[in-house]
Amino acid sequence: MTKLTIELIPQTSFFKNLRQILSAKEWRELKTTIYKKANYKCEICNGIGTKHPVECHEIWNYNEKEARQTLIGLIALCPKCHMVKHYGFHQMQGRGKIAKLHMASINNWTTNQVDEHIQSAFKLWEQRNKINWKLDTSYITKDKK
Repeated sequence: MTKLTIELIPQTSFFKNLRQILSAKEWRELKTTIYKKANYKCEICNGIGTKHPVECHEIWNYNEKEARQTLIGLIALCPKCHMVKHYGFHQMQGRGKIAKLHMASINNWTTNQVDEHIQSAFKLWEQRNKINWKLDTSYITKDKK
């Protein structure tokens, strides 16, 4: 069973996220709620980070027919699991090897399996880069109505 996967954000959606939409106070309150629900532990590996225990990760669904990127959840992740989710960014920052080792460990994968997953994730990313996504964050705004 695959526990930890890469979720590359399309280039056309860079810097379009809850941190950009919400006020600093709203974002802080929202992520703190997610951390508390997870008991300040990673919801994938049950680990914690060294500088800070967990980070808030946005889970998106992509509907290509409607060009809609929909927020479907939030999850608390340790920094290493979060690094895997955003592998492309961390690879550019020189942390790709750390992310690959963590993904292999969590999924009990071989190096070849990790490389296949990375290749597949980048192929999907390239397809999604061709679309100018409309952001749907009603997942979090519906509670405020």
